[in-house]
Amino acid sequence: MRLGIGPFFLPITSDLGFSRSLLSSIIAVGMLCYGLAMPLAGWLVARRGTRFVLLSGAALVVLSTVWAVLARDAFSFMLSFGVLMSVGLSFTSPVALTPVISHWFTRQRGMALFFLSTGSMAGMAVMTPVLAWGIEGMGWRWTLLAYAGAFTAFVLPVALFVMRDQAPQHTDLAPEEIAAQQARPSAPAQSLKVAEVLRTLPFWQVFLGLFACGYSMNLLGTHGMPMLMDHGFDAISSSFGIGLIGFVAIFGTVVLGRMADRLPRRNILAVIYGIRGLGFFALVAVGTHFELYLAATIGGLVWAGSIALSSAILADIYGVRLVGVLYGIAYVGHQLGGMISSWLGGWGYETFGTHWLAFGSAGVLLVAAAALSLRLPPRGFTLMAPRVQT
Repeated sequence: MRLGIGPFFLPITSDLGFSRSLLSSIIAVGMLCYGLAMPLAGWLVARRGTRFVLLSGAALVVLSTVWAVLARDAFSFMLSFGVLMSVGLSFTSPVALTPVISHWFTRQRGMALFFLSTGSMAGMAVMTPVLAWGIEGMGWRWTLLAYAGAFTAFVLPVALFVMRDQAPQHTDLAPEEIAAQQARPSAPAQSLKVAEVLRTLPFWQVFLGLFACGYSMNLLGTHGMPMLMDHGFDAISSSFGIGLIGFVAIFGTVVLGRMADRLPRRNILAVIYGIRGLGFFALVAVGTHFELYLAATIGGLVWAGSIALSSAILADIYGVRLVGVLYGIAYVGHQLGGMISSWLGGWGYETFGTHWLAFGSAGVLLVAAAALSLRLPPRGFTLMAPRVQT
């Protein structure tokens, strides 16, 4: 829902009488709350477990949805759709699931985290056109309620019957890897504390990369459909164009996931950011359906994976013990970028009459993030606290 507000954008502005700038500002507040709740979600997972966090998030989403469809003024809509729903969605986001994935998978952690991100892409591929059809047929309020019902139907059985925080010993390591692990010194160096991690350069390189990622993903999710409709595409064609990115990303994720455990992760991350940046320039320039679907297909190949790779890189550098908290903090950068682009997309179009300001800046930031990713430490480099000599 945070990445797929596009189908709702114009219907809400028309029905509630909001300007694009006002609704963009409400969405921007939601993006910020979504990011700020990430560290809390990571902390709660460590303290109360994944199941508790998922169930709490589902309850918040249902409550906020009912409030949002009853809201008639900007302040109530901001508190419900912007603030409360964002907190609930953050509790069911990848930050709540990254720790359990990181504990269950060691040898294939990169691939597992990629498959986790496939869920978001599948949701984007399926739900963008489905939401557009629903809104045309029964309005945005009933469509939002139907979304909350489907959301709950998915989350509850997963939280109750699937999630297990305690992983088996040696997880998915092969026998020779288990032997190598057992042969290591029994008193390894202690991992860094969170405050020490925040004083290291690699963390902020990942943080800035996620800023560019969030800037671009939330810009497309919020303003992609309005931008295409302003350029002459109808609502259904626009939704198919955005959905196609998510559909292709499912297959791109499978390929990139297999590469993530074999090739340098920083190089793959740089390729993802670089090609995605060029795709933003192409998407805002398309003029025909063929050009739209071609740009969406190419962009979809690298649309997923940056978040999965970033979390895997954090686990590689700092260890799995803090990955949930560090990922939550780093994801604040993702949502700061999303907050800015969600607001800029509406304000920039109303002020200058063009989408190039928002979408062009997204392309520039992604290319810069690609260059920054190449300077991350190589795989196998681990930052640990110095051992105390006795």
